[in-house]
Amino acid sequence: MGTTRVTIVGGGILGLSLAHHLSSTGFAVTLLEKEPTWAAHQTGHNSGVIHAGPYYKPGSLKARMCLAGNRSMTAFAREHGIPYETVGKLIVATSESEIPRLDALAERATANGVTCRLISMEEAREYEPHLGGLKVLRVENTGIVDYRAVSAKFAELATANGANLVSGTRARGIRSSDQGVTVEHDLGQESSDLLINAAGLHSDTVARMAGIAPGVRIVPFRGEYYELAPQSQNLVRGLIYPVPDPEMPFLGVHLTRMIDGTVHAGPNAVLALAREGYRWSDISPRDVFGTVTFPGFLKLAAGNVRTGAQEVLRSFSKRRFARDLARLVPEITPADLVRSGAGVRAQAIGRDGKLIDDFSIHQTQNQIHILNAPSPAATSALEIARHIAQLVVSPRTR
Repeated sequence: MGTTRVTIVGGGILGLSLAHHLSSTGFAVTLLEKEPTWAAHQTGHNSGVIHAGPYYKPGSLKARMCLAGNRSMTAFAREHGIPYETVGKLIVATSESEIPRLDALAERATANGVTCRLISMEEAREYEPHLGGLKVLRVENTGIVDYRAVSAKFAELATANGANLVSGTRARGIRSSDQGVTVEHDLGQESSDLLINAAGLHSDTVARMAGIAPGVRIVPFRGEYYELAPQSQNLVRGLIYPVPDPEMPFLGVHLTRMIDGTVHAGPNAVLALAREGYRWSDISPRDVFGTVTFPGFLKLAAGNVRTGAQEVLRSFSKRRFARDLARLVPEITPADLVRSGAGVRAQAIGRDGKLIDDFSIHQTQNQIHILNAPSPAATSALEIARHIAQLVVSPRTR
């Protein structure tokens, strides 16, 4: 039997991790990326956190892969000289009503195998002297890294293993048969035994192009960031997060010291008007139409009108942004915030209006589609690659 040929669509951290892993284990890999650079979208616009996994449902792919990914990503950075730091994270209850949720989160984190402990405010202020709040969960193994640098190293290693990484070419058509899969793209076509869809924001589109009915739609949510002004960066030493509201789809604005020493504040979460909509002025009528006509989105929107309105108001109001951050660090004022960049999260939504909570991977005879891989996908990139490699060598239809 000859070498298995694999075509990967998508050059973010997952596609590049797959190219690295599969090429190192004997597969003939071609990767196609529509942008001229690697990690141009979700990977290149996130907060650079190596998550430890306190939030996720015990036993889920997210819970298992995040815990393992925390270790493997840290080890990878260390092995290849990529700057990283294990800074830990404080999750802060700022009201009496949040304390039971924090206690429940501590139980879930422990069930997931996360190294964490509830600490007093006195001890918490040894880590973060300017912290506000009533009670704190300390998550020890949370870290920070530059995922663009990680992605570049994956690309370098994959190329050294013989993988053919092709940027600046968009997949235009996909034909599948019992003999394999052919991807037509801007620079020609690529035939292989297996297609892996790691297209992130466009993963559902690529799945439909390949003849798969994904059953979900990717809805883009833009997360907007501020930075603390240079004179205010001393207010935060590491990572400070609020207690997540189980009724809300995202974590809420938080404070993250980046690997370059800057402190990012955010993100909020507003519907993006394009799959790559990093600003309000980035509008794709096609993307908007696809979102608002999807039954699942209408159901999601109907149940989150108030939350959505608050996120939009915060998008346009530095004062509101600062007010929410001041729940965590009371000294923060609007004068401490400087507008920074934004990222767009690819969130899969089912037809029932529910957010797909776990990683979602759909497999057929000669195709594997990663249909939902939001945070902590970057943390878990090596683990997701190993998981998919097992599907490749032990194929089964899902």
